Amino acid sequence: MSSFSGGSRSPGRGHAANALGSGFRRKTGWACVALLAGISTAVPATAQTDDNVRIELTFTSDQLGRSKVSGLAHRPSLRDATLDDLVRVASISKLAVGVAVMRLVDKQALDLDRDVSLYLGWRLVHPRFPTQKITLRMLLSHQSGLRDDAGYFIPLDARLADLTADPEAWDSAHAPGAFFRYANVNYPVVAAVMEAATGRRFDRIMTEEVFDPLAIPACYNWSGCKTGAAKDAITLYRPDGSVARDDWVTEPDQCAYLTTSDGRCDLDAYLPGQNGSAFSPQGGLRISAGGLARLGQMLLNGGDGLLTPESFAELIRPQWRFDGSNGDDDKGYFTAFGLGVQRIEEADGRVWIGHPGEAYGLRAGLWVDRASGGGVVRISTGIAEGYPVGHCLDACP
Repeated sequence: MSSFSGGSRSPGRGHAANALGSGFRRKTGWACVALLAGISTAVPATAQTDDNVRIELTFTSDQLGRSKVSGLAHRPSLRDATLDDLVRVASISKLAVGVAVMRLVDKQALDLDRDVSLYLGWRLVHPRFPTQKITLRMLLSHQSGLRDDAGYFIPLDARLADLTADPEAWDSAHAPGAFFRYANVNYPVVAAVMEAATGRRFDRIMTEEVFDPLAIPACYNWSGCKTGAAKDAITLYRPDGSVARDDWVTEPDQCAYLTTSDGRCDLDAYLPGQNGSAFSPQGGLRISAGGLARLGQMLLNGGDGLLTPESFAELIRPQWRFDGSNGDDDKGYFTAFGLGVQRIEEADGRVWIGHPGEAYGLRAGLWVDRASGGGVVRISTGIAEGYPVGHCLDACP
């Protein structure tokens, strides 16, 4: 039985009220709704050129802008993709986790600077720097000292403590808090901390703290989405046409999350607070382009009532900024990072906040510019792993 897991494809990359529903649905081609300033209204209709999905959606703090949708959500059934279709958005998942953590900080269930071992009930420690605590602030901003070399997801009945006991899971050259290294494994640890602190499973925390309050149909590894939602998902295909993820039409009996070590799809075997990886917090979010836009509107609105002003400011401010030697910037891909929020700080002073996603043939990005009040969602599928990387800010492949 196959299972759904994973985050980015490499250790270095992730890689008012009209929020959702029928108002987001558009047919293939361009649809002009309420255009952002500076975008021409002379947008020609375009025909679908191939089966790969291409989605672009602009938005402001209270309305949608221009949208473009083309391609097939599922090729055998010839079903066109829409703005409502859920898709696995890879590392954009991390942004939503950061929001949920700050919700729990506001509720005083979590402290960003407390030793996470005190929540977990087991010791998370860097083997080269055993006296230094590791905090949620470090984990969310990729400064914990963890790296992906030992993996970042484990069977339902396994424990993160065993994974993090492997020296390969750690950057031996840098102490916690001293160096930025993008690592998916940070987020299963964050999920375990959230579970241990609240007594709730990660998927339920995300639904109750983020998706339900924002009226966004979304879930992690399909746990929490309405029955049958997976069959209407955008299937991710590789460039050769083979299925990478989420073909629930022709393979309806897949396991929606990670299996046990002996291959069982048995969520009762999951160990809340001990595992953290079953729902792929680093990359397993299923959400539509419209849902991402709603999440972006929350960012444009300074938390939208979901977060206190103080927590929102902490979420998006740079917890790390590259100074030439204090992190692995992945050849300029990372320049600044908040709490699950990537920052693109341009030379002219313009700042974009959000997150890119890159995995299983998908390239995507959710970005907002709070100064101008605009944002964009871009999603592309069928992209080769060797294709040049990018943030999907100005364009997606």
